[in-house]
Amino acid sequence: MSDKTWKQAEREVAARIGGVRTANHALGLKTPDCESDWLSVEVKHRKALPGWLLDALAQARTNASAGKLSVAVLHQAGQRYDDALVVLRLSDFIDWFGEPDTLGR
Repeated sequence: MSDKTWKQAEREVAARIGGVRTANHALGLKTPDCESDWLSVEVKHRKALPGWLLDALAQARTNASAGKLSVAVLHQAGQRYDDALVVLRLSDFIDWFGEPDTLGR
């Protein structure tokens, strides 16, 4: 995977959330990949995402009632439910919480 590819993914996500790419890992700083006024984002760019995860999101969208935000909750056996992960499509996130100029209201 080339540097250009993952760096471009970070730039694209930053633009979509109305934020900036802040990655300074080469300088030894511990910063998020990008952030906005109210979000701190770690971007993971992969050639392919797990099929079961994409299926879970598709199922959530298919089963969602009109006007509901569809998410998949990932819980690891034996772990606290408060530590479960909430996963949703970036487009759904932006549709639900607003365009970049209104995020962080």
